[in-house]
Amino acid sequence: MYGAIIGDIVGSIYEFNNVKTKEFPFVSRGCSFTDDTVMTVAVARALLQSREQRKPFKPLLVREMQTLGRRFPDAGYGARFSLWLRMEDPQPYGSFGNGSAMRASPCGLIAVTLKEAVSLARASAEVTHDHPEGVRGAEATAAAVFLARTGRTKEEIGEYIRSNYYDLSWTLDEIRPSYRFNETCPGTVPQALEAFLESNDFEDAIRNAVSLGGDSDTLAAIAGSVAWSYYRFHGPQYRDTHKKEGRIWPESCDRIVEGYGIDAMLPEDFVRTIDDMDVARVARGGTYDRTGFCSPIPVE
Repeated sequence: MYGAIIGDIVGSIYEFNNVKTKEFPFVSRGCSFTDDTVMTVAVARALLQSREQRKPFKPLLVREMQTLGRRFPDAGYGARFSLWLRMEDPQPYGSFGNGSAMRASPCGLIAVTLKEAVSLARASAEVTHDHPEGVRGAEATAAAVFLARTGRTKEEIGEYIRSNYYDLSWTLDEIRPSYRFNETCPGTVPQALEAFLESNDFEDAIRNAVSLGGDSDTLAAIAGSVAWSYYRFHGPQYRDTHKKEGRIWPESCDRIVEGYGIDAMLPEDFVRTIDDMDVARVARGGTYDRTGFCSPIPVE
């Protein structure tokens, strides 16, 4: 989850002050988490509750999204989503905005199979973004996260995305000059995934995403969610893992989280949720694709 959250924080100050270069301070004064982080945590909490209580994911998700959304009313939600947060009987409203994709990464983290990752992502989108393109964006993000953390190569991840979701027949350098602010899934998710695919390490993926301009925090949150999963578990400079304060991850992850003071920028309960998701991920099968290893998380 740190990947999405760090991307959100880094991109937060560039959303309406775009840069078209990778050369910028990684975490600057004024950076903060936005609605991308709040809703990512809401999805994670609903997944954890569903797993532990064996209750359907969707109703729990609606409750968590409304609870956290009302707790952080100024996090930067879209107009229709802000209304949805205050509804007594909230219903999906046909959106294909990138909000469905920016919050989907926990689905790919906790899933035991690719099929489950896609199913959970679809459910996470449908409570608000039930347009086919809104669902597609969430599924593509969660699938990429799952494939990244289970040892697939960039070539395999890219081929899966191209075969099932988006045409990635261009490079960042080709689209950067003309790319503009876009809050839709088709105008955000493929660009963010390409930012990961062209990256050399986690930080480079975030810089790639932000350098496009546009909806910088969401681009970086999506790219970061996949990059963190890929480089944390499988990147060559990330393989020497160690255990520190209950976390098992490479020292390079500490360099980013501790070096930039990411935890200090988040509410304490958000940090606990991140750690709880890591525990749940390991408990549900670690980084292996084992069909039937444990009971699926109930969706409806």
